[in-house]
Amino acid sequence: MSKNQDDSHGFWWRAFHLYYDGFRSMTVGKTLWLIIGIKLFIFFVIIKILFFPNFLNSKCDTEQEKTEYVRQQLADR
Repeated sequence: MSKNQDDSHGFWWRAFHLYYDGFRSMTVGKTLWLIIGIKLFIFFVIIKILFFPNFLNSKCDTEQEKTEYVRQQLADR
């Protein structure tokens, strides 16, 4: 292995251990990361389901019908 490959492996290894040791020694931080994870789940999953239903599936059955519907809607504007 060349020196550059050793250095890059060493860098990534040191960076991984920096974060791994940091997260392992957290006390309050673990709770905060849990709260952040729950909020992201709510934002991206629950809100998508509630506010962004799959509109085209209710209007059209096939891909061709969906394509024509979108083309028609864009052309009318």
